[in-house]
This record gives sequence, structure tokens and C-alpha cells, in this order.
Amino acid sequence: MTDGHSFNNISLSGRGGTNPGLLKINSGGIQWKKQGGGKAVEVDKSDIVGVSWMKVPKTNNQLGVKTKDGLYYKFIGFRDQDVASLTSFFQSSYGTTPEDKQLSVSGRNWGEVHLNGNTLTFSVGAKQAFEVSLADVSQTQLQGKNDVILEFHVDDTAGANEKDSLMEIGFHIPNSNTQFVGDENRPPAQVFNDEIKLMADVTAGAEEAVVTFESIAILTPRGRYSVELHLSFLRLLGQANDFKIQYSSVVRLFLLPKSNQPHTFVVISLDPPIRKGQTMYPHIVMQFETDAVVESELSISNDLMNTKFKDKLERSYKGLIHEVFTTVLRWLSGAKITKPGKFRSAQDGFAVKSSLKAEDGVLYPLEKGFFFLPKPPTLILHDEIDYVEFERHAAGGSNMHYFDLLIKLKTDHEHLFRNIQRNEYHNLYSFISSKGLKIMNLGGAGSADGGVAAVLGDNDDDDAVDPHLERIRNQAADESDEEDEDFVVGEDDDGGSPTDDSGEDDSDASEGGGGEKEKSIKKELKREASSSSKGLPPKKKMLVTDEGSSKKKKQKKKKDPNAPKRAMSGFMFFSQMERDNIKKEHPGIAFGEVGKVLGDKWRQMSAEEKEPYEAKAQVDKQRYKDEISDYKNPQPMNVDSGNESDSS
Repeated sequence: MTDGHSFNNISLSGRGGTNPGLLKINSGGIQWKKQGGGKAVEVDKSDIVGVSWMKVPKTNNQLGVKTKDGLYYKFIGFRDQDVASLTSFFQSSYGTTPEDKQLSVSGRNWGEVHLNGNTLTFSVGAKQAFEVSLADVSQTQLQGKNDVILEFHVDDTAGANEKDSLMEIGFHIPNSNTQFVGDENRPPAQVFNDEIKLMADVTAGAEEAVVTFESIAILTPRGRYSVELHLSFLRLLGQANDFKIQYSSVVRLFLLPKSNQPHTFVVISLDPPIRKGQTMYPHIVMQFETDAVVESELSISNDLMNTKFKDKLERSYKGLIHEVFTTVLRWLSGAKITKPGKFRSAQDGFAVKSSLKAEDGVLYPLEKGFFFLPKPPTLILHDEIDYVEFERHAAGGSNMHYFDLLIKLKTDHEHLFRNIQRNEYHNLYSFISSKGLKIMNLGGAGSADGGVAAVLGDNDDDDAVDPHLERIRNQAADESDEEDEDFVVGEDDDGGSPTDDSGEDDSDASEGGGGEKEKSIKKELKREASSSSKGLPPKKKMLVTDEGSSKKKKQKKKKDPNAPKRAMSGFMFFSQMERDNIKKEHPGIAFGEVGKVLGDKWRQMSAEEKEPYEAKAQVDKQRYKDEISDYKNPQPMNVDSGNESDSS
């Protein structure tokens, strides 16, 4: 029998909705990780104080786990047979029997309130009607003598995946209530209200910030903000936008210095992310002056300092602003801080200069992942990576001072980091190798010394093969010999998909789509031809002018009307279907703007929404492959002697 259980599709329930993930329960504790990366939960066995089961409609069974810190995790999606096996496991490995809770579905609103840790449970009879986390309570109000109103946090992350969010809830506590005993001057409702304030850390000065940092430069979402750190949330106050973020949405903090520059990145990773218009921001990227010093006094009651934050926070701080900020935020939010690990660049920094898509930035190789900053901020965990590949820089022989790094994820998504200086190769190669990541070495060599010749072009042998250009040649050979201008989908088409993946090898595709991909291949071949010392590729001629300079003679090939029509990408099928709708939604839209709107809409679609169009693209791709094969290799016609004479 294995030590523990693993479940692939268990959802964690919270104010941000329910997120599916992988749950592991073993003798050491409980670990849950969200599918696709992001939020993760780790609960040590010694911190668990209670376990319970509850039958939940439509989602099978719910496992409730309470910790010493008052946190309560709800994992949903267990089958009935899972309940039996896990109950036995908890009894044998944890020495505890899970409590069996019953859910009340009567709809009655009279019952009893139970306060346990930071959880409020409302029961009807012996069954639970609902429960809420008091950590989500932002304020309490006593209305009249018998009513208590609880207001919940309204922020830019909680409930981002849900159409509806809990805003407030009211309780009526009559004077005859015996659970919250009061007196003439302090009725039961007042007693209940005071207990809620104590349990939820809600006080009269709750809206006052613990500490405020003025005029902080934030790169995403861009602007200068005053950052207020409260007991249960942080607030970004800008000239145009304000964001309120609950600490339960903070996944991790990153403190990343910029080498040889007077700035330090502080990144707050969120799940769920904040939203600005239609743009989601899973990472808040702050930039602090590295040498700036701040002196701050924390506005926290003595009771909290002596209990909740004892041996964690100090009453006052004086030091570097980024260190003070991350220290205070770390203990208020409970999130861990990630700092640079063992990697050092050639300049003795923590990152290497690179570019992702059209943006220049720096790539931090961390102990458990890679982080590209400042935008688009891209976090890639090691366990999400299928393989990495060192590539010769796309510019060819004229730019051999750089190389590219391709990271292929297990989801088949790729990140290509370009323009990395060649002197960073050995450091990156050694670091990636030490992490046990699979390296697809283009040169076929098994070491950094062997791979550097293929990637950086250090081999002086004129006959050495550049694998990157060889792959481009093979791609070009598989494509039709038609000229680029013949690549037309429809009379209104604005170009290929911004995320076109219909080609044989996406790592060489540009952001522009299929048409841009072909242009990139042709330009690559031209550059390679001009730098070659062993003559020219076939079908390329040189034109020598009077000045002695040499130029390639461009020969335009006449289009064959019988040639098969090129295959269309998923984006092209999508464009054909949606082009008229875009024109209707945006009357008078300029012709050039249609493609831009289509591209933005395509990028925001999920993989499931793209699937019908991608399926059509695969069918069309096979159609083109068959037709081009028949076109290039025509079969001789069989003539039946019994047919009519061909002499006429």
C-alpha cells in the first residue's frame, strides 16, 4: 500500500470561486496545487486540528480541514468510495476520525450560530445551513438593539471568477437569546457583535492603514500609487485607478534586485488576479529605489502586537524601503518571499538580459522557476516545463554575439527568450542542468562545450552545419513554392493569426502568423546565404555591378493557377466567421482595425473556445498536404483502349 492518496480533479472553494487542482494526502500532510499553476496550499499534519466530511449537491463530497491558525480549507469533488478510503487513512495515519456533517436544505432562516476559530457556522437543527470565514468580514454594524450586519470585503480579486459575490449578511438576535447572554445595558445582539469584532480582528480603527508607502512606481498596472497595508488587505491608490486586494489572494512575494541598476523589483503574485478593463494582472510589479531609506511606525493595537504578530513584526522600522515593505507585507498577508538563488550571470547579477515577444527585460533563473520582468511579467515553474532548447540567434551569422532560449511547457505552450548575450551561455546551461531539466541541444552534443559550437557558432570549420538554419530549410522545403503575395485567404483578410500554430514547428513562427512566418524563413535563408563562404544555395544567382558590389537577382515566379490552395490556420477560420460581426459591432471601423480587433479577440479566447477552429485547420492542413503531394508528383494517366479515339 502506498503512503498516501492522490486525486486529479479536486476543487478548492473560496471567495475567488472554485478552482480545480491536484490534491495529495499523505502521512506528512496535505498538498493542493491549482491546475495550470498559481495558488498552492500546503498543510502540515501537525497543524491540522479537525477534519470533516459533508455531502454537497452536484459536487459529490466536501472535505473540510481546519488548522491551528484558524484557517479552514474546503476541498470539493470526492466520490463516495474516496470518502471510505480516506476516512480509514485519517484514522490510521492521523489518529483522528473525520466528523460527518449534514447539510440543511430546508431553507429555514432560524437557527444557531457557532463561532469556531475564524469560521462562523449557522445551523438549523443539527444540520449546517452555511458557513463564512470571519477573515472576509470588513466591518460589523449594530442596527437597533437586535440586528447585526456583517459587511464583507469588496476588492478587485475576490469573486473575480464568479458572477455574484457575498456583500453583506444580517442576523437578528432577540432579547430572549440564551446563547449570547447580556444584560439591560448590553443586549445579546451587542454581545454577538463584540465577539465577531474580536474573532475577525474588526475594530473601530480597522479602516486605518497599518503603514502607507507614498508614490511607489508600479510597472504593471502602470502608474504611481500610494500603497496602504491594512490588517486584512492592501490598497493601491492612484490618480486614475484604485485597487483593493484581499491578502487571501496573495500567492507569493518576489524580491528581485536588478544588477548594476539602482532599482529593485518587488512582485506580488495574485490568484485570482486583479482586473483593469478587459486586462487581467496576475502579477503586480513594483520598482523601488534600491538605496532609498524609509522610517515607518506601524499602527497596530498592543493586543495584536502581543498575540497575532508577536515575534513577527516590530513596532517601528528604519531601513531600505523594499526590505521594510516586503517584511511588513509578508507577515500581514502570510505569503512567503522568494529571493534570487544560486544563479549568477556573467556580470555577477541575478538575471540575464533578454526579450520576450516585443518587450525587452531581464530573465531571473530562480530555484523553482524562471521569472521574466518587467512586462509581460511571466512566471514559469520548473515542474511545468517539458524541455528547454538553446537556439542560435534568429539574426544568423551577422549577429552571433547572442543566442535564444526556448522553454517548452508540458501544455505545449512555448516561451522564446531572445537576444541573450553569448557570455551567459555556460552559466545558464550549468544552472538548467543542475535543476534536472531536459535540454534539447540543437548540436546533438551532450555537454555545454559541445553545445556552444552549435548555438554560438564557435566552430571555425566552414563545413559545420547550423542546425537552426537546417531546420528552417526543411520547413521551407515543406511549404509551397508560391510567392508570399499569393498567400491570400479572402478578399478582406488582414493576415495570419497572432498565435498561429498550424505550422510544423512553432518555435520559428513570428507573432504575425502564417504569412509573417514565411517571410521570416525567406529572410533567414537570405542572411545565411550572404554570410556563407561556400557558395550560394541552388537557384540563387549573383548580379555583379560596375561598382564591384554583388546583389542577388530577384526572380519572381509566375503563379500556377492549378496549384492547390494553401491550408488555413484556426485564426483564419475564426476571422472568416467573425469578420462580419466585428463590422456590425463597430460601424464605420477602418479596414486596418478589423484585423486588430480580431487578433485581440482571438488572444482572449480559451483553448476550448478555439478548439472548433483549430480542428478545421487540422483538416485543411491534411487536405493541402495531400493535394500538394499530388500536384508535385502527378501520376501518369491510364488510357483505356476501349475509349474513343484521341486523334480528334
